[in-house]
Amino acid sequence: MILLTVPIFYPLVVHLGLDPIWFGVLIVCVVEIGMISPPVGMNVFVLRSVLPDVHTNTIWRGVMPFVAADVVRMAILIAFPVISVWLPRTLGL
Repeated sequence: MILLTVPIFYPLVVHLGLDPIWFGVLIVCVVEIGMISPPVGMNVFVLRSVLPDVHTNTIWRGVMPFVAADVVRMAILIAFPVISVWLPRTLGL
């Protein structure tokens, strides 16, 4: 997912004057949400293959609090982009 989207959107983000580090953090968060959210959620199917006795509905219900927390984190990172670039700037990167 990252290899397909970043080459297209990165030049646009840089041209708009947005911070590339912030964009990278957002891309990683979006991919993480995509890997655990329905209907495709590949990580959920990996769990299903590791735990054959657990029903898929049970796994989806167990994943939903994490999806909600990830969506809240994305909203915070979009509202306050300085949070995602604070540590690299503190380290001088």
